[in-house]
Amino acid sequence: MIKPLSNFHNFRRLFTKAMPKVKHPNATNSAVEETVNTIDSTYNSIHPTNKKRKSIVDTGKASTATTIVTTSNTKSTKNKSPSSSSSGNPPTSVAEFRARLIANKAELYKDPPTLPFSNEHVLSTSDQSFPHRLENGDLIFSDHKDFRPNVSPEEILRQGSFGGTYFRSITSSVTNLSYQTKDVLSNTVDSSWITGLSSKMISSKTYDATINRFRVKCGGSLGMWESSGWMSNLDPYGWFQWYCRFYQGRRSTDDKRQIDRWLKSAGPKGRFRSQLCNMVIAKNTTADDATVSPVIRQTLFHWGFDLTEEKVKEHKKRTRR
Repeated sequence: MIKPLSNFHNFRRLFTKAMPKVKHPNATNSAVEETVNTIDSTYNSIHPTNKKRKSIVDTGKASTATTIVTTSNTKSTKNKSPSSSSSGNPPTSVAEFRARLIANKAELYKDPPTLPFSNEHVLSTSDQSFPHRLENGDLIFSDHKDFRPNVSPEEILRQGSFGGTYFRSITSSVTNLSYQTKDVLSNTVDSSWITGLSSKMISSKTYDATINRFRVKCGGSLGMWESSGWMSNLDPYGWFQWYCRFYQGRRSTDDKRQIDRWLKSAGPKGRFRSQLCNMVIAKNTTADDATVSPVIRQTLFHWGFDLTEEKVKEHKKRTRR
């Protein structure tokens, strides 16, 4: 029986090989790919949000972003306030992009950096695109049935993620704009998702592993994500920002890429999900045994996935273990 997520009551990535070189910018955010053995993820709390969620795209609200001058070829446009779907000023060359990263003192994880996806745009927004939750916890999106996370954006935030830093104020080397916490939150999340949460949980300037559900640190820097070419102009904070907006009904030209990223990390054959299942099986323990790779669990949590006994059984059947 399918139940609307709103009927439920209260209550972290990193890999390169598995990801296309073609998902959370923050010196400590997650839900993305990185080739380091640190990661993000898990779940366990739901907050009632029965009221209709607001559209987070093309609402006409300004995001109070300011263009940053990083190269001699970039014109300064102070106090520019683009809408939440503004693409800013994406770099037109690797040299320009590299100069921006250096000017922003961002980590050059990949040097020369890979240009970001700079031509993504919003296709539509619709209340009808909100997901429904199955009894097993899976979230179902009628127009993208292969994308089945089982942790909602609100659950990710409330249970502890990204060391509390995801929505801190940042300067994006992708859009060449600066973003302030208040404005980003207003056009990315439903206000009910963060009601009662302190800034330490969602917009801290300092990463605190004790904030995370599994009390471990994982995730890469904003510069790592940007220089690796994983970011897009549409969601300069990364995969989790995309997820928040997709969850609320926004559809864009970047959806397929972002869902593919999820499939390669947290999907049925995803790298991290498969690794965790194999570890649980090898130790002959339960799916929720947090002593088994809390780092992978936190990573998967950032990707909107929490391992359950049902998922372990499905993995056993698929791999014949």
